Amino acid sequence: MLKTELLEIIANGENSGVEFKRDDIRPEQLAKEVVAMANFQGGKLLLGVEDDGTISGIQRPNLEEWVMNVMQDKIHPLILPFYEEIKQDDGKSVAVISFPQGISKPYVVRDKGKEEIYIRVGSTSRLATREQQMRLFELGGMLHTEVMPVPRTDMSCLDDARLTNYLKDILRDPDIPNSPEAWQARLLGLSFLTEAAGNIYCTIAGLVLFGKNPRRYLKQAGLRVLAFKTQDKEYQAELDEILDGPMVGRWDIDDSGKRLVDGGVIERFMDAIGPFISQEAGEIDEGLRRETQWFYPLEAVREALINALAHRDWTRFVEIEVGSYADRFEVISPGALPNSMTIEKMKAGQRSPRNTLIMEVLRDYSYVDFRGMGVRTKIVPLTRALTGKEPEFVVTDDYLKTTLYR
Repeated sequence: MLKTELLEIIANGENSGVEFKRDDIRPEQLAKEVVAMANFQGGKLLLGVEDDGTISGIQRPNLEEWVMNVMQDKIHPLILPFYEEIKQDDGKSVAVISFPQGISKPYVVRDKGKEEIYIRVGSTSRLATREQQMRLFELGGMLHTEVMPVPRTDMSCLDDARLTNYLKDILRDPDIPNSPEAWQARLLGLSFLTEAAGNIYCTIAGLVLFGKNPRRYLKQAGLRVLAFKTQDKEYQAELDEILDGPMVGRWDIDDSGKRLVDGGVIERFMDAIGPFISQEAGEIDEGLRRETQWFYPLEAVREALINALAHRDWTRFVEIEVGSYADRFEVISPGALPNSMTIEKMKAGQRSPRNTLIMEVLRDYSYVDFRGMGVRTKIVPLTRALTGKEPEFVVTDDYLKTTLYR
């Protein structure tokens, strides 16, 4: 790092990715700041700089060795930072400890027989709340929320007809359970049910895929579908509906093909949004019909919705929101991208499913293709071909928003 770069960082002050400290900091305090930033988006810790940005310089002998020992003794899993010392014109030096966002979250501080998880909030490092810890465990792949039990549920909350359809017609399973006990055993094996504290509950995956009324027990399930005539949300929407029910449809499959018997949330959504993302042609064609003109490619619309259903973060207590506006179509999926995934990796075709069980069931039904590259093979090229515009992906700590422009 150049001196000019360091001075610019100091001039901009502390933020969520930059922390100033004297080099007489205690080992557990250094570990706390590193852990908090690693659990967020990574950052830089400057030793030898006062809180007000004054450079006091480093005094501790063998500082690099001391820092590395703190990393090894106090932080778990191990973080290997980049260490450098930048000497100023007045002879004082600043140590810069740099590290990227951690890929093995949550990182913890080990001190006095305890493990504590910290996160970065603005320019401060704080103990993570229970909900924040859940998200970190989930991001690190150590907590699979889709197989967690849903309180107040049992096997009767699931749609028998859809489960039979799934095993018999979708999976072609030759051994269909013939008693409640056999069904319970099979559904436990499939992780649609789980046992906790001596009771049997639906898992989140089982409930949202096959539940009769998932939102009755899981308020963030389902979809909120909105439609507006303008480019912004108005008080009076043309459509404002919550869709509840099993995610998958019930299908009749025989030698002649596959026929939908009873639509799930995916099919009901496409029916509900259709009138707001299309119009009839002004002229009658040679078959004496008015052709429907679509503002967006239907496959891209469907893929954006299915991505949200498959990858949403179940630790977020809000439903997926889908909106049709005068100039665009938006899908807002709760939760940031899984751990090391980025928009660039997603567009390149890299796969990192958050909810692998839900994803596999959707793939069984052919809602998701076996490549799992819907962004690269459907959303981007189909939108570009129909509208001449690139789809937009915006990710924050709270949501992923996919926008198709009309």
